Amino acid sequence: MAVDLATINAGIPGLILMENAAHAVVEYLAHKCGPVAEQRIVIFCGKGGNGGDGLAIARVLHVRFPPRQLFVLLACDPLELRGEAAVNLKMLGAAGVEISPTFTPEMAVATVVVDAILGTGLNGPAGGRALEAIRTVNMRFPLAKVVAVDIPSGLCGTTGAIPGEYVRADSTVTFTAPKLCHALAPAANLMGDLRIAQIGTNPALFEQDPAIFTSLVTPESLAPIFAPRERNGNKGRYGHVLILAGSRGKSGAAAMAALAALRCGAGLVTVACPASVLPAIAAFAPEIMTEPLPETDTGLLAESAYCRVLELAATRDVVAIGPGLGQAAEVAGLVDRLFRVLEIPVVADADGLNALAGTAWQTPVGTTRVLTPHPGEMSRLTGTATVAIQADRIAAARGLARERGAIVVLKGERTLTAFPDGRVWINPTGSPAMATGGTGDILTGMVAALLAQFPTDRDRSIAGAVYLHGKAGELAARDLGEQPVIATDLLRYFPEGIRGIQHPPHEL
Repeated sequence: MAVDLATINAGIPGLILMENAAHAVVEYLAHKCGPVAEQRIVIFCGKGGNGGDGLAIARVLHVRFPPRQLFVLLACDPLELRGEAAVNLKMLGAAGVEISPTFTPEMAVATVVVDAILGTGLNGPAGGRALEAIRTVNMRFPLAKVVAVDIPSGLCGTTGAIPGEYVRADSTVTFTAPKLCHALAPAANLMGDLRIAQIGTNPALFEQDPAIFTSLVTPESLAPIFAPRERNGNKGRYGHVLILAGSRGKSGAAAMAALAALRCGAGLVTVACPASVLPAIAAFAPEIMTEPLPETDTGLLAESAYCRVLELAATRDVVAIGPGLGQAAEVAGLVDRLFRVLEIPVVADADGLNALAGTAWQTPVGTTRVLTPHPGEMSRLTGTATVAIQADRIAAARGLARERGAIVVLKGERTLTAFPDGRVWINPTGSPAMATGGTGDILTGMVAALLAQFPTDRDRSIAGAVYLHGKAGELAARDLGEQPVIATDLLRYFPEGIRGIQHPPHEL
């Protein structure tokens, strides 16, 4: 990998990097799998750098934490090994560890299997002895914990695709930073417990490398957003969110966005809505402030509400537009005008996005516009078929963000947040339980709330909302099951989700 080469050129030999990687995996085994001295461990090694890592792991285990039994299976001719891998094979032999070219019956008692067959450089299906080794891992060790080195062998490291058979891993230990395969579905869902170990590479060497995904959102990266508040805090310090939402028959969307904004820490939340809808929205919670606006005969916002919305926005920090507004031409015209002139950040979702579809909108210079489309809404915004968007979600989100100067939160499995400068952050949380009406309204309120609280940390605020939203869905599914979850259930799991961000699990 280019990053390894840059690290070597900077002065850290490849053997040291491989040695550090081996120690990191051994430490993970000791932490995750119980006392190593009680384990029976089989290490499968391929012919590349990943195999070299496996050989180094075997030697470190033999020297530092001798397991009850240790087997090393080399899935290639030893003469095929090059560089650091060949050196580690020689050192392993010097340490007195025997190498096996094939599976033997005594290996079947293994309690831990280390997969170091293929690394992240694979682009097509595995074949030959590597494929035989993958099949052996999957078929011969039904009770063993399988730990993959860098990536489960057989998965594509550059796209996250599944080109053929792959190792079914319980855990994956990768090095330096997540790669695209660790962030993008479907491969991202096959890593098991993913751990990232530092092996000595200077972050400055990989921050601009597109193959290293430094922006896979993690709890640690969000810690400042969810840190405990200062003792002298007051509601005026935590932002006032204005939510332009609701219509006759769709009051719930506005109320859910407001409740989510409050639960996500906004100091104050006002819902501006058609006058006849106001009582229904206010009834959801006494903490929601409301503002009646002119409406049409059908209970939709009238375009004459424009001036009043501008007055309200002048004393607020963020405006969220869209949940439950409806799709009438008069509503679309109002949204389009507001989107062009409001100076404070605007979060657009649902009918707010539908109002922009097919128009020549552009983010005004010096302002923030956040769009939160699902793939269908993204299709309408871009004029691109949904299937094409889903085929390359990163390109779609990045393209719209760059073209229109907006921040695009493309919802779905592994929600993406794309920025106008070309960066794309991948969110790892979420659950199929969230495929129910209203969860998008919840996210709208959350994004607006965190933007209002942290106006100088805009990017992390948006990422924090997306991460917590997905984590709340995971927690709700854990307790309720996937089918019973409804949108407002997510609110109950904000506290546990925030605590998980404040106190993330142990990382290597």
